[in-house]
Amino acid sequence: MSGAEAIMWAVEKDPALRSDFCNVTLLDAQPDIAHLRHTVARALGEIPRLRQRVIGTPLRVVPPEFADDPTLDLDAHVRTVGLPAPGDDRALFDLCAQLAEQPFDRARPLWEFTVITGLEGGRAALLQKVHHTITDGEGALRLSLALVDFERVPASVPAAPDAAPPATDRRDTPLAVAQHTLADAAGRALGLARQSAGAVAHTIGHPGELPGQAADVARLIGSFRRQAIVTDAAHSDLLSGRSLRRRFDVHTLPLAGVRDASRNLGGSVNDGFVTVLASAFGRYHERAGSEVADLRMAMPVSTRRAGGDGSNAFAPARILVPIQPAHDVGALFKDVHQRLYAAKHEGALHVANGLAGWAAFLPTSVLVALAKSQTRTIDFTSSNMRGSPVPLYIAGSRILANFPFGPRTASACNVTMISYCDELHLGLNTDPAAISDIDAFLRDLGAAGADLLAYG
Repeated sequence: MSGAEAIMWAVEKDPALRSDFCNVTLLDAQPDIAHLRHTVARALGEIPRLRQRVIGTPLRVVPPEFADDPTLDLDAHVRTVGLPAPGDDRALFDLCAQLAEQPFDRARPLWEFTVITGLEGGRAALLQKVHHTITDGEGALRLSLALVDFERVPASVPAAPDAAPPATDRRDTPLAVAQHTLADAAGRALGLARQSAGAVAHTIGHPGELPGQAADVARLIGSFRRQAIVTDAAHSDLLSGRSLRRRFDVHTLPLAGVRDASRNLGGSVNDGFVTVLASAFGRYHERAGSEVADLRMAMPVSTRRAGGDGSNAFAPARILVPIQPAHDVGALFKDVHQRLYAAKHEGALHVANGLAGWAAFLPTSVLVALAKSQTRTIDFTSSNMRGSPVPLYIAGSRILANFPFGPRTASACNVTMISYCDELHLGLNTDPAAISDIDAFLRDLGAAGADLLAYG
């Protein structure tokens, strides 16, 4: 695991800090289970982490690692459940939230696919639940290409490789684990030392750069204060409740309408998405008589490079988002656009992975305490991903919609958006203890979206 992945794994000692994410795919018909299992078996050969489990190391000298699971059983990962009549969407998302609340079996690979049948109109759904240590949201989109088809009945289906792992994994033996741990620890320590020494050597060899470097250091320290060393609590006086419960809700916006409105206002689709969220939270607070003017949002910023693998490649950014004037979406958009632009250029985000490499060596109890202290500063979380512009199919069924549900990690709500064909699909993973009147908030979300579209 990388340092960031090891931290996510360790802090789950506190259930509120679990980092698994889900995607609910609505299908026009029940998928062919044999075809689905064949597709998953094929994906196991292409995506190593789907067939691997996590192996800890002695005394946490280095982060845990992934190794092939010699007991891998598809029946433990690909399941089918029936939804009781009448099979409406509310019952579907309630069931998905219940399944999402159940922690992974840490002795197995960290993913589960559940086919849900019995939806009204002859539809079905596929709940994909994946642990964040396997990949981030953007990586999951790349991995999903191994599971989908571009036509209902492909002209040819590649043969599934033998998905059975070796009978034994030599790294499971105490001696092998100890040997590998010592070698890995030495390699990681040498790598971190080389990075630090390289920076010092460059400074000594280029003394003329010191004034500029001093200014850069000052800016970096300011960035750390805004991103990594936040001390004030979350701002909302309404969203303070926390629990381990989850509620899943969805919302849909027209892609072209949001794109055109955002372009006319001088920004991007992501600017429009965050503006809609800000306006909805503003209306929700305004109705309750709250005078809170901004909320702190956590949003992942991709650090993925071309040609990278499907593992995690992101840095967490924290942004104070204005929620007033809630009904003046145009003014709100301009403020949101400026703040998001500034956040994407925070220097602290570019060194986050290096810091995580050092922090991963801290005791678990310290990591949990640090994580909890920082999650208390967050009001809500959001994420935006670009999906397929063309229709896709899974095991003979056409995908009607994809609704992603990102991890809350102790915030009041996570709203994740993905594009699909000509729509934007929003998945809301909400803490009922924080947003007590979710129906009112969903109406606020709809009103905010309508106000943004009026600029298109």
